[in-house]
Amino acid sequence: MRLSIVVPALNAERFLPACLAALGAYDGAECILVDGGSTDATRDIARGHGFRVIEAPRGRGKQLRAGAEAATGDTLLFVHADTVLAPDWVAAVKGFTGRAGYFRLVFDSADPRAARVARLANFRARAFGLPYGDQGLLIVRELYDRLGGYRDLPLMEDVDLVRRIGRANLRELDAVAATSPARYERDGWIARPLRNLSILALWFLGVSPATLARLYR
Repeated sequence: MRLSIVVPALNAERFLPACLAALGAYDGAECILVDGGSTDATRDIARGHGFRVIEAPRGRGKQLRAGAEAATGDTLLFVHADTVLAPDWVAAVKGFTGRAGYFRLVFDSADPRAARVARLANFRARAFGLPYGDQGLLIVRELYDRLGGYRDLPLMEDVDLVRRIGRANLRELDAVAATSPARYERDGWIARPLRNLSILALWFLGVSPATLARLYR
């Protein structure tokens, strides 16, 4: 496996060191950070961790797509800048024999409500083939290219791609991805999941991603 790791980022200096340090555990991986116009130390931090920095227009869909286009590996791993993979992620990826996979979600929080929300998110991923972008995405290059990869969407780029991958091709990797609870702590551990579910429902009903992006903030 020739692994290319792609991390989209925008003013992520608070979370980035832990994220990139964890990703650096995979020897020989091609590491790319796609910056969307940061004004903080994001690019310097990435270079300090051995990541190649490229720039793309702001927007996670645009940045993920640009990173995939720059990558040369036959397997791609997409990880958000505020997500930290547990140390056993390397073994999980090296032992993975599927076509596409994601990690089990946990929140970097001791709040018991965080664990409940994570359980629901992991159930959603297993039952419906709809992992969050925060859970990372491991996918073989051939499948990614055949499906057309990430689309230039202002929101729901992760759901859009995993829907095309299909539940039958998605597997849960035996490792954990710990992500930031910031949005949940700001909006509430009940209100935020309800908003996320509402936005997902509206997306399935055909509401435009541009409209959903305004509701998501």
